[in-house]
Amino acid sequence: MISKSIFKAYDIRGVVGKTLDTDTARAIGRAFGSEVRAQGGDAVVIACDGRLSGPDLSRALADGLCDAGVDVVDVGMVPTPVGYFAASVPLKLVGGERNVDSCIVVTGSHNPPDYNGFKMVLRGKAIYGDQIQGLYERIVAERFDAGEGSYTKYDIADEYVARIVSDVKLARPLKIVVDTGNGVAGELAPRLFKAMGCELVELFTQIDGNFPNHHPDPAHPENLQDVIRALKETDAEIGFAFDGDGDRLGVVTKDGQIIYPDRQLMLFAEEVLSRNPGKQIIYDVKCTRNLAKWVKAKGGEPLMWKTGHSLVKAKLRETGAPLAGEMSGHVFFKDRWYGFDDGLYTGARLLEILSRVADPSKLLNDLPNSHATPELQLKLEEGENFELIAKLQKNAKFTGADEVITIDGLRVEYPDGFGLARSSNTTPVVVMRFEADNDAALARIQADFKRVILAEKPDAKLPF
Repeated sequence: MISKSIFKAYDIRGVVGKTLDTDTARAIGRAFGSEVRAQGGDAVVIACDGRLSGPDLSRALADGLCDAGVDVVDVGMVPTPVGYFAASVPLKLVGGERNVDSCIVVTGSHNPPDYNGFKMVLRGKAIYGDQIQGLYERIVAERFDAGEGSYTKYDIADEYVARIVSDVKLARPLKIVVDTGNGVAGELAPRLFKAMGCELVELFTQIDGNFPNHHPDPAHPENLQDVIRALKETDAEIGFAFDGDGDRLGVVTKDGQIIYPDRQLMLFAEEVLSRNPGKQIIYDVKCTRNLAKWVKAKGGEPLMWKTGHSLVKAKLRETGAPLAGEMSGHVFFKDRWYGFDDGLYTGARLLEILSRVADPSKLLNDLPNSHATPELQLKLEEGENFELIAKLQKNAKFTGADEVITIDGLRVEYPDGFGLARSSNTTPVVVMRFEADNDAALARIQADFKRVILAEKPDAKLPF
């Protein structure tokens, strides 16, 4: 019996051997292939990250897709965005050029080694919510198409690197630290940045699904300590760290300052708006208050939206915005690129900007900053996270708040800061983040949130 719990809000994710196995992957392939055919498609690109379970799940997925009568183009072990790229450009197959606009990447992203999952693009659109639940329902009802799809292996890496190098140009060579955390970006990220003219200090670029050195998630400071150390010990100017499947980027300056994605987005917005004046720049509810002010000052229109890579991609498509980004590190360039989240491409665009100045770290460190917490997590039982947020949205009253934004959980704006509590869509936690003009304001906003959360759940073990 297939586990409903693995069908998340914007991808499918489970624990290998418990909620996810080759039978599940084959069923997902049959369901997805049937959905592709229902929407007029006939082929799917597949790829996988460097997890140990990837090859077996990928093979089973391909079998299921072929059984549903769609052709499979397997681009192998590559970063997630390279799979998206293959579903965005014409592929030079043996029988001639072919556009394949559906894609499944077998990836556990930044989850622990025993996890794996599937990120999906259906006929050019990232699927989420009801569409993912629809795949589960299709599997349960066994509503599958039948056929005999073909299977082809295809090496897309050269085309991917060539496409970026042809467009993104450095004003001068840079020396950079690149830490891929033993994730799947280990082969391609160094290759790309060298092709752009960079000199590299490489850390943990061997692909190893056990992640023996540190967890491949640059959103957490503890995973950036090796980059910080390498910047101190070498003459590299800037440091990059990638997550397990290469769709997110962490950035560290020479003096060890972490430049979180909402501040990176300021630089990108300024550059993009210089060529696209008046356009919308999309950011998620976790981002700094400084970003909206910055975008307005640079002649753009800031638009806050829900967290989640599929949700942001859908908003980007709906609005025609040239750029979007999330605090987690997903950055989406429609300007000069295809609108999907890509850590390697984001790194390339950042290097392009940084290469124009003598002191890249100063440019980054001078971006507006504030007193903010990292992402904090209130751990709960399965399902409790959604219940708690629903209760807070209904009952909570916040002292001295200017506005309570409920597009995704609760983002409470105060005159001197904000507090956020939202339910994670992938794990049973409530994600929280706080920002303020000073430490006293930060403590006051956190106390306000503590009061309303404990009123609804007195036994909550808060992380602050």
